[in-house]
Amino acid sequence: MVDKVMRLNKVPSQIRNIAICAHIDHGKTTFSDNLLAGCGMMSEELAGKACVLDFHEDEKERGITIDSASVSMVHEFKEKEYLVNLIDTPGHVDFGGDVTRAMRAVDGAIVLCCASEGIMPQTETVLRQALKERVRPVLFINKVDRLMKELQLTPEQMQEKFVKIISEVNKLIKDISPEYGEKWQVNVMDGSVAFGSAFHNWAMSFPFMKEHNLSFKDIIDAYDGTEKYKELAKKAPLHQVALNMVITHLPNPIDAQAYRIPKIWHGDMESEVGKSLVSCNPNGPLFFVITKIVVDPQAGEIAAGRLFSGTMKRGTEVYLNRAKQSARIQQIYIYNGAKKEIIDNVPAGNIIGICGAKAYPGESITLEQTEPMEQISHIFDPVITKAIEAKNPGDLPKLIEVLRMVAKEDPTIKVEINEETGEHLLHGMGELHLEVIENRIRSEKGVMVNTSPPIVVYRETIMKKSPEVEGKSPNKHNKYYFIAEPLSDEVANALKSSDIPEMRIKKKDLELRNKFVNLGFTTKEGEGIKEVYQGNLFMDQTRGQVHLGEVLEMILDTFEDVMNKGPLAREPTQKVLVRLMDMTLHEDAIHRGPAQTYPAVREGIRGAMMEAGPMLLEPLQILQIEAPSEYMGEISKLISNKRGQLLDMQQEGATVVVKAKMPVGEMFGWSSDLRSATGGRGNSSLVDQVFEKLPEDLQQKIRKQIISRKGLSESQLGA
Repeated sequence: MVDKVMRLNKVPSQIRNIAICAHIDHGKTTFSDNLLAGCGMMSEELAGKACVLDFHEDEKERGITIDSASVSMVHEFKEKEYLVNLIDTPGHVDFGGDVTRAMRAVDGAIVLCCASEGIMPQTETVLRQALKERVRPVLFINKVDRLMKELQLTPEQMQEKFVKIISEVNKLIKDISPEYGEKWQVNVMDGSVAFGSAFHNWAMSFPFMKEHNLSFKDIIDAYDGTEKYKELAKKAPLHQVALNMVITHLPNPIDAQAYRIPKIWHGDMESEVGKSLVSCNPNGPLFFVITKIVVDPQAGEIAAGRLFSGTMKRGTEVYLNRAKQSARIQQIYIYNGAKKEIIDNVPAGNIIGICGAKAYPGESITLEQTEPMEQISHIFDPVITKAIEAKNPGDLPKLIEVLRMVAKEDPTIKVEINEETGEHLLHGMGELHLEVIENRIRSEKGVMVNTSPPIVVYRETIMKKSPEVEGKSPNKHNKYYFIAEPLSDEVANALKSSDIPEMRIKKKDLELRNKFVNLGFTTKEGEGIKEVYQGNLFMDQTRGQVHLGEVLEMILDTFEDVMNKGPLAREPTQKVLVRLMDMTLHEDAIHRGPAQTYPAVREGIRGAMMEAGPMLLEPLQILQIEAPSEYMGEISKLISNKRGQLLDMQQEGATVVVKAKMPVGEMFGWSSDLRSATGGRGNSSLVDQVFEKLPEDLQQKIRKQIISRKGLSESQLGA
């Protein structure tokens, strides 16, 4: 098997890098098991039951996928062999960051959808994540057996259901990606849609039915009482139908990189690196992007990711562009099923693992310093925090080490380590997310910890334009003048949708300047924007400043610092535009160093924001709740008790589907409250997440709570 993989990984036209993504419990891991069994990687008896790609104990216990898992297999189609590198991704929204990172490594995605539940909020989210990275989707409608066994639909009703799902998916593709929406529509006739049952190991697509002389009647007959579906699984094995669809409709690395690279890399396309990236050239400069870190008990840290250009060889000296340091590649792994095999070298276009580079996901590894790939931006921000401490004070150094590891393994968890106060904070997506991480720290890393009840992360913003505020350096020789003002919704949305990438703008970028001009800035202002950071902008409007180049990096460092910890309660800031209007600097470089610049700029920006009507924003989640319709009253009562807002309520048969906007601060214990209100039959899923103004009467109360929790005093905040 390894020889086959080794032979094929040198022929990019016969490689497919794909991910499987879907709503939680729509059958992704079962589907992946089937593909593995079909390619001879595991026994067919176990397929669908073993969940081979759920390695962690907690994944087996909870029956959900938490980490994305990589696997490579070989499939024969039209007398040619193909190498399929597959990533099985989680469906639960708390682990959505894993899906986003997996999308950076692949070129195509199989979107799974349950035939009876149809398109769910998470299906839409994963499609959005795929299209944002220019990953081409195909559709697999799973659990078709439920339509016959549970819902007992006629063939006509089943086809109606399929048509509805397909048209909804196509509409989403068109809405999310206008440029590729037309080209990438999925369609039954050409075979970019397949349907089947991963649990019973069979699948169908139109081209396959035509070729093997099968019809809809064969599916109906397979479920007429006896276990005839086993025969169907032999006639139409799932792995064959699904992988034929992948090879026919999803692009190989050479085709995909031609249109993906201009979207995810902002370097010079005419440079040697640019040309090599676009053409997936195995002889060009090395360019590898890490999308996941796995800690292996034997091998230590393994960085898995996609090799976009060049050939990765063992023993190569490489450069980490974000960490700004060098490293040496000690081992290279390819995946053989879920097992790793060590090899000496591998060319561009493959998904591989490397050992020896201590880096974080999102890192770009090259031979010499170059423009790294765009930051991998996650759709949702962490909104829940827990304080964590070691039970035994002697374990503190070990805990700090473990928290650093956790932040590497799952970058959507943000870890704040405060060496002075010994308070360590874990910021995560939701209660389940933090619970899983806590359990892993205890069971896998062996550190006993205590954690606080969950805390909500708020945001700070400003409401009006401030007057000009001066920041003075401690030696009184340097002065900076700032104005702070809120960003318009239009600009904020462009930053949120990643139309404008988060970056420091080093050189004149006309395309970027024009984007700002289209959003209402003047040409001069557009050229003055020096940094886009976490939904905030920094603009330089000084004139004729000779020493600007020397202090600009320090000013931007301080700007980032204030945006991470705003003036009101040291919470992250959003939707703020900071303008540097003027500055007077000491002639002598010694008197305008970091010790003078940082405090002056910090005082100036914070001062301007305090004059601009600062306020707290709270996180709200938009949920879709489903329950039997007799619980309609209970659900609306539950929503209003938690300061929620009912957005939409629709009845579909005996089920009611409710959309509501809920403050995260009121949502602790939400799942058990919902269960008890609906006799255990209601469930909810996250559609979107927004930050909105915290009600006036709660502003002071919440601010006081945050300040006392952080151990800050009013005088420190003023500082």
